[in-house]
Amino acid sequence: MAAAAAAGFRSVINNRPDFEGGPQQPASAEIEAAAIAAGLEYRHLPVSGAYQSPEEIASFGLLLDDLPKPILAFCRSGARSTKLYSAACQL
Repeated sequence: MAAAAAAGFRSVINNRPDFEGGPQQPASAEIEAAAIAAGLEYRHLPVSGAYQSPEEIASFGLLLDDLPKPILAFCRSGARSTKLYSAACQL
């Protein structure tokens, strides 16, 4: 999170469910603490990699509208965050 803040990001959206990829992965609460320590806004919007519902897309769109920019959204590979972004921009 410190590197994201140093790169100029002001907000982070985490699209990964907790422990996706196994128990060695950090939970949202740990990521949030690191984000806050780095001076970033943080939101957790966990979504499945296979399907993003209309409600999840709308929620992502609201986060894009409300959070300070630039925003870093992430998931395991980047694909689901990219899909969410593309779909939310079409609303």
